[in-house]
Amino acid sequence: MSHPHHPHGQHPGGHSIPHGHGNMPETIRETYARIKDDTSGKSAAEYMKNMKNQLRLVFWETTAGCNLECIHCRRLDVSTTLARDDMSTKEAFAFVDAVAETGKPILVLSGGEPLFRPDIFEIAKYAVSKGLSVALATNGTLVDDKTAKRIVDAGIARVSISFDGADARTHDEFRKIPGSFERSIAGFKRLKDLGMSMQINCTIAKHNVDQVDDLYQLALKMGAEALHIFMLVPVGCGVQIADDQMLHPKKYEEVLNHFYDLSKEARIQTKATCAPHYFRIMRERAKEEGVTISPKTHGMAAMTKGCLAGTGVCFVSHKGEVFPCGYLPVEAGHVRKQRFVDIWNNSPVFQKLRDPDLLEGKCGACEYKKVCEGCRARAFYDTGNYLAEEPYCIYQPKLARTDKV
Repeated sequence: MSHPHHPHGQHPGGHSIPHGHGNMPETIRETYARIKDDTSGKSAAEYMKNMKNQLRLVFWETTAGCNLECIHCRRLDVSTTLARDDMSTKEAFAFVDAVAETGKPILVLSGGEPLFRPDIFEIAKYAVSKGLSVALATNGTLVDDKTAKRIVDAGIARVSISFDGADARTHDEFRKIPGSFERSIAGFKRLKDLGMSMQINCTIAKHNVDQVDDLYQLALKMGAEALHIFMLVPVGCGVQIADDQMLHPKKYEEVLNHFYDLSKEARIQTKATCAPHYFRIMRERAKEEGVTISPKTHGMAAMTKGCLAGTGVCFVSHKGEVFPCGYLPVEAGHVRKQRFVDIWNNSPVFQKLRDPDLLEGKCGACEYKKVCEGCRARAFYDTGNYLAEEPYCIYQPKLARTDKV
């Protein structure tokens, strides 16, 4: 499996495709063009204040089937064939209609491997016809010349391909399929040559933590428009490798600070996902630099926050279950049983996640809780309570410090 927010592997749908904003739908490319050209200098707070609980990204696991067996995949039941309980084409169309009712968020077609579905292009075209911006999260190994053209012709706005290292040895060892790195590179190039907006995703763990700069250079060399890094969340197969692969909290902090330094080069769009501390670090660093955070200074990162589970994004499984994200296994509803718009608006799970005052432990006391919130999935993994404090954060909130004067 490729990795959102996996699920492709570690994040839903590759996990993350950029977040749009405002009330009118626009393509991913248009969103970035607008932000890149923004010279207004509006503060992050001004951009975010009218976005409360607006559904911006729906990660849909179109199938559980996949041709890879990534050791960090969020799924335990990896299948190399289509799953019998995948939504039918008819159900898929009905689901697209339901998503369009919510205000036209970006729909990320994920998996598994979405290209396993023979009707995936038909579904993508239908979603585009309904006014949705559609992104595809794939491992890239199945993208031959014909498939690349079909992806472009379907009207898909962006494709994310997941890499687990900056070289074949690192990537293939994690993917358990020799040659998968070169096949993913080839798929990326085919799509790029056809003018597709391309994004590279990578889950950062111990095996590749020293390759962040190399991954950044790979993204630049390949002509990617975006590089999104994900911090490992212990879900699915990720639980089995957590002890060996999870970064120490101090290393986590170090990586995010370095990624902030890379982002300041503004050569491509960068985003840290499943890494809510980044949005606290960004504010600490900007304050040190005497800079007001705005789209002009910090791009898309100025318009969003850390954990968006249930507040700006959600994940829909191949069976139709609705979760806050691809890593938080707390069901909020089921599209085969309920209207999707009702789930989004009224689910008790989502209502709790939308109230930062319910956060517990040091997250609840933290002055950055409204822009960070901690990773709710890691809190759930560690304690069984998705409102508990983030276990992989070294920051001590001012109200919780014992060294106060």
